[in-house]
Amino acid sequence: MKKEIEALQQMVDESTKIVFFGGAGVSTESGIPDFRSVDGLYNQKYDYPPETILSHTFYMKKPEEFFRFYRDKMLCLDKNPQPNAAHKVLAKLEAQGKLTAVVTQNIDGLHQAAGSRKVLELHGSVMRNYCETCHQAYGVEEIVNSTGVPRCTCGGRIKPDVVLYEEGLDQHTLQEAVRVISEADMLIIGGTSLAVYPAAGLIDYYQGSRLVLINRTPTQRDTMANLVITGSIGEVFSQLDLHEQ
Repeated sequence: MKKEIEALQQMVDESTKIVFFGGAGVSTESGIPDFRSVDGLYNQKYDYPPETILSHTFYMKKPEEFFRFYRDKMLCLDKNPQPNAAHKVLAKLEAQGKLTAVVTQNIDGLHQAAGSRKVLELHGSVMRNYCETCHQAYGVEEIVNSTGVPRCTCGGRIKPDVVLYEEGLDQHTLQEAVRVISEADMLIIGGTSLAVYPAAGLIDYYQGSRLVLINRTPTQRDTMANLVITGSIGEVFSQLDLHEQ
């Protein structure tokens, strides 16, 4: 892998508008389960499959069961997840003025916890919640410390600001992701199999010649990349020399 790391280092050194696009593999190294991994939520046993529970229809029809699953499996706060090497390196690259944005499919807020400022959360965030009636904003503690269906002071239901199955992505976030990727001089894709659309389609907007794919397993787009590294995103990033330019 030494040769690949050297190639990655050179690309990073030569770039000034890096965009990182990441998926669940970035968070698994912080102890957050990946839905599609062997040990992920999709392989555990529930009365309903996770895809069903995390759908808009189920949320509307069986909100108590939705929130029981959501608190138990989606928040993961009992594990007290912390940013890993990948999150920290990205925050440092942004601080150095080399990285313009992080585009993520994750909903855990770890990029912000590491210090990243420009984070485009395609699927929302467990850290944000809002009343469906009066739109009052609530933090994650409101969900954690409630039982049953969380309620606003106005009596309305509090909904996590996450994109459920059957719901569309936020168009403003999507458009901004398209913009930063199309203007990037380097696109690093890490910890994602690029199987979930429309998010995975964002790669098509990149027009440069420094497309890097870092993942533990092959992806559907490996043949498109200028550099493919098979491995842990945190381990790969931790080998970069982030010297000041």
